[in-house]
Amino acid sequence: MITRVLVPMDESEMAERALRYALEAHPDAEIVVLHVVGQPSSMMGSAAGLALADDTEEAAEEQASDLLDRARDIATERGIEIDTEVMAGHPARSVVEASEEFDVVVIGSHSGSLADRLLVGNIAEKIVRGSAAPVTVVR
Repeated sequence: MITRVLVPMDESEMAERALRYALEAHPDAEIVVLHVVGQPSSMMGSAAGLALADDTEEAAEEQASDLLDRARDIATERGIEIDTEVMAGHPARSVVEASEEFDVVVIGSHSGSLADRLLVGNIAEKIVRGSAAPVTVVR
């Protein structure tokens, strides 16, 4: 029986589809939406704000707030409450690490722009290969 479901989310439509699927397929399970804010790197991007922040945890929460509000809205439309978490780090590694505490991980098949996928690699594939829990990939 599936009691805990992890749904990693970014700003993509595929991530929202994954959440909707998780809510429909596992309505009685505890669903946790996880957003991973990238670590600062030479390419910077949204992680630059974390590098410059006095309180990186607070900055990560602030960066994720709109996305997590959207996730809660999607769940509320179905009358389901979800939990949300924010982590700072590499997305695939963070999700794989978190997967140890869940019965299943539900992810979108891809996200981001083509350039993001070329630079970062295929996050979904890395999660499928490394997850401690079974992974459902939603298209």
